[in-house]
Amino acid sequence: MREKRMQTTWVIAADSSRARIFELEQDTSHLLEIEDMVNPEGRQTEREIEANQQHDVEMFSKQLGHYIDKACVEHRFDALTVIAPPKFLGLIRENLSDQSRRAVQEEIPKDIAWFEGHQIEEYLKARPH
Repeated sequence: MREKRMQTTWVIAADSSRARIFELEQDTSHLLEIEDMVNPEGRQTEREIEANQQHDVEMFSKQLGHYIDKACVEHRFDALTVIAPPKFLGLIRENLSDQSRRAVQEEIPKDIAWFEGHQIEEYLKARPH
């Protein structure tokens, strides 16, 4: 019989300019940052994104989706929590493979990618489940 390993959950806090990927430590509920992807072209707020920036933002969401899909195939996580502003959350969803999409346990339509890691952790702990 195989030894049961603990479930690994990744928390992704993203917006059009940055995607931060954390691993949730099961025993402590601490977030350990494992990746920080930056899109220098996406520094505008969602309202400021015009057609010429839209392409850059879509490319960034594809890059993030590719990273998540690759990690999914490599079994680096079992479950995903995705936190992003509604419009970017939709782009992320569009750019995930079916396998990665099935791993998404929760989608949170909030813009908190700019929070410090401990603030994201506190936000998640304070939310009603």
